This record gives sequence, structure tokens and C-alpha cells, in this order.
Amino acid sequence: MDLFKKLNNIVGWSIFLIASIVYLSTIEQTVSFWDCGEYIATAYKLEVGHPPGAPLFQLFGRIFSLFAAQGTSEVAVAINIMSAMCSSLTILFLFWTITAFGRKIFLNESFEIGKIYAVIGSGIIGALAYTFSDSFWFSAVEGEVYAMSSFFTAITFWCILKWEEEADSPNASRWLVLISYLIGLSIGVHLLSLLTIPAMGMIYYYKKYTYSKSGAIKAFICSMLILGIVQSVIIPGAVSLISDFELFFVNSIGLPFNSGTIIYFITIVALITIGILYTKKYNKPVWNTAILGIMMLLIGYSSFAILVV
Repeated sequence: MDLFKKLNNIVGWSIFLIASIVYLSTIEQTVSFWDCGEYIATAYKLEVGHPPGAPLFQLFGRIFSLFAAQGTSEVAVAINIMSAMCSSLTILFLFWTITAFGRKIFLNESFEIGKIYAVIGSGIIGALAYTFSDSFWFSAVEGEVYAMSSFFTAITFWCILKWEEEADSPNASRWLVLISYLIGLSIGVHLLSLLTIPAMGMIYYYKKYTYSKSGAIKAFICSMLILGIVQSVIIPGAVSLISDFELFFVNSIGLPFNSGTIIYFITIVALITIGILYTKKYNKPVWNTAILGIMMLLIGYSSFAILVV
């Protein structure tokens, strides 16, 4: 067990180093011929890009652009480096995801040295195959959102495997709350990581319930419903409700400008606080985790405030 964990960490970071060397050695030295120019410019000047926007990408891009050694001539390279590092981290978490599945399927309770090497080897082959895959390599060396989006997808799915490993411990739900936060952050880059929700729902079902065909179908339907609620209700609704509150309290009631917005945020905070206190008092851990998850998702999603600012 200890040998597997040690090798898993050492080899994982070695794979990260290989990917980083490859991507940084082949990085674009200027702007690529498509949306990269827009993303780099909007990140450097903190401007508004094309809808729906990528505010978190812009914020991180602005931070990386501060390290441009030769002024504006190096801004594109600096943001391209950000994509390279995000892609290297994606490869790292992909390796750990593969070895986690390999450990679950192949090792079980028998940590024989040959089996350990086989699992680690499968992780190396899978991670390096993806490292040098055509589409991923292209996105890894240019200032586009797909590199950072892939990173959020990889770390989000890795987190559900960490939850699955600790599911029987009292603090396991922290991983679910972290996943919600990461999904909220990822919305500020790209919606790709939302596609992990059905897969994570199935992992939750298989860990918490005894398998049956009808149960698996219900779990998949519930996972798709959660995906639909996040994408079609929470993401657009959280913003459109601000407009509705503002129009009602300003136009209908006659309060000063921004009153509706302030009341909206006070209402959201109050509802979340009441929900957390209620579920804690009456010992409802699932609902408590769900409310915390929604709260963290909204906090992550709040990066879109930069577009208004």
C-alpha cells in the first residue's frame, strides 16, 4: 500500500514534468490564428470577450501576463505558458485517475509488486498517450480556454474518485463540496466540466447503493436532471433573477437603483444560512451537503461579476 502511494506520487509528478517540458518546448511564440488573439487581448486588458465570456480565464491570463519580460511583445507567450501548465496538470490528474481505477479493479486488497507495476505502467501509457495526442497538444500550446477547461474537467473527476476512496469516513463530503466549487469556477472558463456530472452521479450510486438495473437507470436519470438543473436553471437563473429583482423593486415599488440587486443577494445569503442551520439541527447530512454544494457553486460562478465590473 505504502509502496503504491509512493510510486503513484513520484511517477505522477514525473509525468507532469515530462508534459511540461514537451509543451513549454513547443509553445506558440505568438498568437494563433483564431480566438486566441481575442482571449489574450481581453485577458491582458481585462476586457469583455464574446458571450458567454471566460472571466476566470481572463483573470488568470492577466496574472500570467504580468510576468511578460519584454512588455506587450511577450504577453501572448506568457498566456500560452498558462495553457501549457494547465495542460500538464491535466495530464497529472489523468494519470492519477487511471491508477485509481487500476487500483480499484486490479489491486483490491492484494498489493503485489507485479500488480503495482502493472497499474503504474497503465497510468504512464494512458497519460503519455494523451500528452502527445494531436488535439490536446495543439490546445496545450496556445492561449485558448480548452487547456484550462481540460484541467478543471480532470481535477473534478479525480476528486470524485478521492470521495469514493473516503466515502465511509465522516469527512468524505468535503470532496463533494470541493467538486461543486470547482464546477462553479470552471463555468468561468468553459462548460466542459459539467459533462462529468453524470459520470460522478453513477460513481456515487455504485458506492452508496446496492446495484440493480432499475437503480442504475434511476441514478443516471437523476444525474442528467442535476446536469440540466445546473446548466439550464442555476447558471442562467442566478443572473436573470438579479434583473427580475431589480425591475420589481425599482420600477414597481419605486426603491432607489440597485435596491433589487442588494435585496437579491441578501435573500440568497439568508436562504443558504437558514438551510444550513436547519439541516444541521435536524441531522440531514445529504441536504446539508447539497446546500453547501450550491453555495460553493455560486461562489465559484461569481467570477462572472468581472464582466459587469
